[in-house]
Amino acid sequence: MNSEFITSVPYLHTERLLLREYRREDFDLFAAHIADPVSSAHLVPADRQAAWRIFCSQAGLWLIHGAGWWAVEEKETGQLVGTVGAFFREESTVMELGWNTYRAFWGQGFANEAAAAAVNHALEIRREPKIRALIASANESSLRVAKRLGLTYEAETEIYGKAVGVYTRERVGSVV
Repeated sequence: MNSEFITSVPYLHTERLLLREYRREDFDLFAAHIADPVSSAHLVPADRQAAWRIFCSQAGLWLIHGAGWWAVEEKETGQLVGTVGAFFREESTVMELGWNTYRAFWGQGFANEAAAAAVNHALEIRREPKIRALIASANESSLRVAKRLGLTYEAETEIYGKAVGVYTRERVGSVV
């Protein structure tokens, strides 16, 4: 009897990027990103121990929902440039998007490119009727990404004690 449990994370390709599963060797950059107060200004900053729990939890979402977070790798160099997710929170039936570009790679359009691939996967491949992103009003760069992705402001909510806007987009032809 084979007791090995296997799940797969779909690989998404863009012009410059490969979205793939998290790997152990990705952790140091991930931990540095969320420990950096500038990089994590709109996240929940975390020390290395908490970063490990977040990293493993994000990777494990694929087992629970068949959706989760991808490591974002630049094809040309093999360099990890950030993360992007299309996932579900515990009580939500609406798929949520998230994107993080590591600070050394800010301003190069990686967040737009990776998030657009995640949107396409959510709406066209998974056929989700609606997607959302939770974005703090001060997070101007993520608000620009959301606008480029066609997400529009729907409401305000709170997460981790912070007020955030809920930005949504419906799949064309879907009934929500």
